Amino acid sequence: MEKLVLGYLYSGKIGRNEESFIKLAKLKNVNLVLLDISKKPGEKDISQMQKCDLIYNDSGEDFAINFIRLFEGLGKKVIESSKAIIQENKWNFFQNCKKNKIPTPETILLSEDLDIAKNQLKEFNHWPVILKRVNGTWGEFVEKAEDIDKAAEIINRFWQSGGEKLPVLAQEFIDSFSYRVTFIEDKIVQTVIKENNNWKCTGVYARNFKRFEIDSELEEIVKKIMNSFDIKICGIDLLKKDNHWFAIEVNTEPALDFFEDEREILIGKIIDLLIKYANQYKIEEIPQIIIQTKKDK
Repeated sequence: MEKLVLGYLYSGKIGRNEESFIKLAKLKNVNLVLLDISKKPGEKDISQMQKCDLIYNDSGEDFAINFIRLFEGLGKKVIESSKAIIQENKWNFFQNCKKNKIPTPETILLSEDLDIAKNQLKEFNHWPVILKRVNGTWGEFVEKAEDIDKAAEIINRFWQSGGEKLPVLAQEFIDSFSYRVTFIEDKIVQTVIKENNNWKCTGVYARNFKRFEIDSELEEIVKKIMNSFDIKICGIDLLKKDNHWFAIEVNTEPALDFFEDEREILIGKIIDLLIKYANQYKIEEIPQIIIQTKKDK
């Protein structure tokens, strides 16, 4: 039987994730094609990716969507799709949560006119307030403002950084550790409390990691999120307020390194899922032959 070929997008460094993907793909009799998206792909790279049955993005980079759209344009299947990454946008996530009655901190989208944005913040009247760009990874472009002047300074800094002027959200501040639920297809596979003495516990800012138990309220929230988003492998970040759960964002290509003894277990589950979908897509691509009998005529 011909081996499956899986494409693997990474951001330029062969680290423990990459080493584990290479090792486990070999053990599972799968060919793994690596593409470093930190540099412009050549014709040979594109040709190699065109041979893949399914492509997985493990880069954690916002600009990876450009590569995903490229491969989708070539007719290749990608987990997660560009649609999933658009849903990951923090404003889209908030709107989807509101639509599906998933509890989330109060949030508004600020105008790209600073004077109007300041008036919006005055009406919003949640101080301190969290300001964040609609896209961002590792806790980047997320800041807390105690007053309107500090908020205006942060907004201007966000607009002047990162190469493009992206929209900014204002969000109710909830004083809480960050809780992460890692989900693969239809199962919660890991829970993590991300702790820090500072207010920011998301991204690379947390210093201590602990496991926690899933209660019925959180289980229902996670189920609603997974039914509402076209994402198969994700990390869901949540906060606690008055002993209730609030979802703050969903992350494709979730971090797998909170507990080193679980890294390969999670990567093995991801590869198993990729194999499952790659085989499913191959079957879907087989032309359906309809035999017409005389009676059918």
